[in-house]
Amino acid sequence: MRSLINITDLTVEEIYDLIDTAGDIIDNPEKYAEKCRGKKLATLFFEPSTRTRLSFEAAMMELGGNVIGFSDADNSSASKGESMADTARVISCYADIMAIRHPKEGAPLVAAKNATVPVINAGDGGHSHPTQTLTDLLTIAREKGRLNDLTVGFCGDLKYGRTVHSLIEALSRYTGIRIVLVSPEELRVPGYVMKGIIMENGMECKETADLESVLPELDVLYMTRIQRERFADRDEYERLKDSYVLTAEKLDTAKADLAILHPLPRVNEISVKVDNDPRACYFKQAMYGKYIRMALILKLLAEREGENEARRTCGDELVNVIKCPNPRCITSVEQELDQVFRPVNVENHIYRCLYCESKAKHE
Repeated sequence: MRSLINITDLTVEEIYDLIDTAGDIIDNPEKYAEKCRGKKLATLFFEPSTRTRLSFEAAMMELGGNVIGFSDADNSSASKGESMADTARVISCYADIMAIRHPKEGAPLVAAKNATVPVINAGDGGHSHPTQTLTDLLTIAREKGRLNDLTVGFCGDLKYGRTVHSLIEALSRYTGIRIVLVSPEELRVPGYVMKGIIMENGMECKETADLESVLPELDVLYMTRIQRERFADRDEYERLKDSYVLTAEKLDTAKADLAILHPLPRVNEISVKVDNDPRACYFKQAMYGKYIRMALILKLLAEREGENEARRTCGDELVNVIKCPNPRCITSVEQELDQVFRPVNVENHIYRCLYCESKAKHE
């Protein structure tokens, strides 16, 4: 069963097709108004969300379908101890497709392995957020007219920002992409992004703590908030929360055609005075999120009806040999899950968790 867990589950060609479909939906909404008539989307949101949940629901409704689900884990059987695998099996009885947001990394993958309908990862902890990435790519394509030959700056929480990780991974497959990473030392991108994506793909990259010094270089600026909910240490959050604030004055040195993106919600990292600047694209970005999710829902439902795709396997996996060290991994709370690791560097005995991509060593 085809699901979307990571952005690399889609080929570059499939992403272009989704962008084209979203553009057609924007231009011809009446053509799609009944495409999902009689279909149901289940939105399973185990942590708070406004834009992602409502854009999924709006997307399905504008396709003529219906929506069921919940927006609080306390209103689900998870509060009684039900596993993600069992939840996925049950919801498969009631819906044709499901979107899942969960605080534990890898939870949507567990759901996809057990569901009998397509599963869309709507964000799993600090790991991945592929539909936000599709939204970002659609926004960049429509605002800049291309996805190649761009200098893209990421600013703010690059350690826990799953939208940042997913977009960097997506951009690694396009040519002429230069990455500029702006963050305090404590919030730099994790090693698996820097080494496993940026360096592995030979992407040109610069790291700095000074946003103003690199603003004139950027074609796209991707701002992020410092995420309070990802910090175990509240004192560290308070110290870092105001690290970067984009103001109208700072934009004086930026390119006239700069595109400013933000996955939202915003706290104070972009001044409201920037909102009227024609370079501010973040509210259009939120609208584009609905259209790209409409395109994705159509694609996955069509493939479910037309194909019975075999699940991918890897013969070099280690199963229940290593325990994942990441406390945010879904395996930390669902003890009966197999601990599955895939090889990164066999010679040095380095493996990566299937669910959250954390590395571990096996002697």
